[in-house]
Amino acid sequence: MNTIPTRAGFIAARVKGQKALAKGMVIQAVETGKPEWRLGLTATKKIGNAVIRNRARRRLRAVARHYLAPLARPGVDYVLIARHDTALVAWDDLVAGLPKAVRYIHRCLDKAPSADNGC
Repeated sequence: MNTIPTRAGFIAARVKGQKALAKGMVIQAVETGKPEWRLGLTATKKIGNAVIRNRARRRLRAVARHYLAPLARPGVDYVLIARHDTALVAWDDLVAGLPKAVRYIHRCLDKAPSADNGC
């Protein structure tokens, strides 16, 4: 897994990309045209202290490694944002919504940006 190295990559995903919600996380994605897919993880102070934030990031990293990697497309940056319940939600619930959210994002990325596609 390659990581998004700079803040600009995270901002591009937020401004120009698509967003989907899943249990315990928010997923943002933007096409970059690069040959590989990249991953960014973020957990703000709003969700808890350093222990909770680190636990949430570890769980998001594991979800990305095992469940996002087979679905990820080359040339797309994915940003996983921890929510208040990421560190505490059951593992099965955390991974259950990921494939559906990623399919939604891919569908939105495939459609023309000017079309009214409901994304």
